[in-house]
Amino acid sequence: MRGSATARPHAPRRRTIRTAGALASAGLLLPLLGAAPSNSAPAQASSASAASSARLQGAFAAAAAEYRVPQSVLLGVSYLQSRWDDHGGAPSVTGGYGPMHLTDARTALARSAGEHHADGDEDPRGDASRPARAAEAPDVKVPKDSQLPARLKTLRHAAEVSGISAERLRTDSTANVRGGAALLAAAQKKLGKELSDDPADWYGAVAAFSGADDQATAATYANDVFAVIRDGQSRTTDAGQRVALPAEPGLAEPDEAQLRRMGLRKAAKGEAECPSSVSCEWIPAPYEEFKAPDGTDDYGNHDLADRPKSQSIDTIVIHDTEGRWDGVLKLVQDPTYVSWNYTLRSTDGHIAQHVKAKDVAWHAGNWYVNSKSVGLEHEGFLAAPDTWYTEAMYRSSARLVKYLAKKYGIPLDRQHIIGHDNVQGTTTATIKGMHTDPGPYWDWAHYFDLLGKPFHRSAGPDGGLVTINPKYAANQPEYTGCVKPGEVCVPHGSSAVRVHTEPRDDAPLIKDIGKHPDGSDSTIDVNDTSARLTTGQQYAVAERKGDWTAVWYLGQKAWFKNPKKQPTAVDAEGLVVTPKDGSADIPVYGRAYPEKEAYPKEVPVQTVSPLPYKLLAGQEYAVGDKVPGEYLYAPTFDTKPHRVVRGKDTYYVIQFGARIAYVRAADVKVLPSGT
Repeated sequence: MRGSATARPHAPRRRTIRTAGALASAGLLLPLLGAAPSNSAPAQASSASAASSARLQGAFAAAAAEYRVPQSVLLGVSYLQSRWDDHGGAPSVTGGYGPMHLTDARTALARSAGEHHADGDEDPRGDASRPARAAEAPDVKVPKDSQLPARLKTLRHAAEVSGISAERLRTDSTANVRGGAALLAAAQKKLGKELSDDPADWYGAVAAFSGADDQATAATYANDVFAVIRDGQSRTTDAGQRVALPAEPGLAEPDEAQLRRMGLRKAAKGEAECPSSVSCEWIPAPYEEFKAPDGTDDYGNHDLADRPKSQSIDTIVIHDTEGRWDGVLKLVQDPTYVSWNYTLRSTDGHIAQHVKAKDVAWHAGNWYVNSKSVGLEHEGFLAAPDTWYTEAMYRSSARLVKYLAKKYGIPLDRQHIIGHDNVQGTTTATIKGMHTDPGPYWDWAHYFDLLGKPFHRSAGPDGGLVTINPKYAANQPEYTGCVKPGEVCVPHGSSAVRVHTEPRDDAPLIKDIGKHPDGSDSTIDVNDTSARLTTGQQYAVAERKGDWTAVWYLGQKAWFKNPKKQPTAVDAEGLVVTPKDGSADIPVYGRAYPEKEAYPKEVPVQTVSPLPYKLLAGQEYAVGDKVPGEYLYAPTFDTKPHRVVRGKDTYYVIQFGARIAYVRAADVKVLPSGT
């Protein structure tokens, strides 16, 4: 994990939250988004490192003293948004700058308008029984200042109360911390409370500082900050600075009566299917009939079902929105558009649910995956590494995933918690257009750390498998195409590792005949997943040579750099599949559909169409679930003709390339890895 947290010993002292008058009006709710970057470079020598580490820790101490804010509160708020990272001065996806994530969304949007794009032209529904449904990413538009909610323009308020210029708050980390402290102090005074040295007295100010649009989200945010303070944290930031927050285990959350006295309340579930530990609302996607442009009857933007009774829910798909919160919510409420189950907001981790888990959202571009999955959209852009995700959103998402995994019996591993960029095309023709979000900048290692399932070595070198696990911050492969085709992206931490045809840096990348059917080479474009391994994925080892490891990938031997001093993968063991004896090769599929004999006469047979790849004799691939051949027939608004077709054929889910794939159980044998 990048920057794993360690709690420091602290004498337990039980505290209670002291309440005062009600929170001020919603205008007081000042958001705290993520962390923005300073221009300081990572420390090199030990003396320089010590000085660098002292700077940010000292900045928190000095700002806390200047504005009479408990240092633990200041550190806790900053950690929840940015994990104290610097980000080189770049704003988050919602325009938050600096370690305190002071928001200036209009400036950030004006500077980035037109820069973000996503590759792929998939039909999110992914079912040939109906005409394709396009889902273009919304344009990035620069709103008027009056159109922005308070949570997206806190940097200006920080400038007013601190006297520090907006430019310094955006670019200078020390100034940014001072601005955040000034905002907290202003919120505390607005509540009519003393600038106490007891963190328990600052719960209401922290809730106000969140910038949340509602009381429940503000309270959830404050609870998260106080959890950080209770647990303590310690890590080295992306600028090489060591920051520590000692644990205060005696710090208590307020009860419901205390929350009411502060004008706050706990999140109410309502119709939304969410854990009680997150703030969640129900914003339904419409299930409506309408006339298509050609005059035919159509409907959208999801299908009614009865999961998990009708079909199991075995997968959670992680997406990014390629758009901003307000615009994305408008799209999911458009019956002519597509749908997903949940959207998560970057500023504070707030969640909106749109499609019930029992129903099928159109989000993954593969109907088989859609019919057995839940889709989570995260506010962000895959081709914009600098527009980083906040810690608040990562944590909220992890809580939601744990809740769904427990409810539906979904294992917390990378065979079941996958990215949209891990979803396979249904047929050869659809591979090229499959989407590539959340992309190489999503921090899978940190995400699974929050899920309580960190990636680690689980076997010796003879285990036969490797789990991809580079150090996110230090792993910075070069990408192009973030702003313009061919233009090099800014260096940034990444979860992805490239694979080559030979064990050397200048060897060609592995070819993907599905993504590049014209025979052209794989590229380092940020949207080209052709030759990419991603954190948490497991592959069967084919060979090792010095600092290089080869795995079986897309029917080929693929080499990636894996030096002992800075490994990008760790040894593992498990089950693998290989062709049955006597088979030179076997077909690979993009969906696990039943054989034609299983279809009743009223359901059109869906062709079991192999992909252009082959799994060759002697090759092995990490195996996940064994699943039945299954097809959900749902082509009409009227659900009466809907059917779930199951056959006798069964399939294994395998990690075949960057994306998962399926092989017929009848074609393979299953072995322990390393045998």
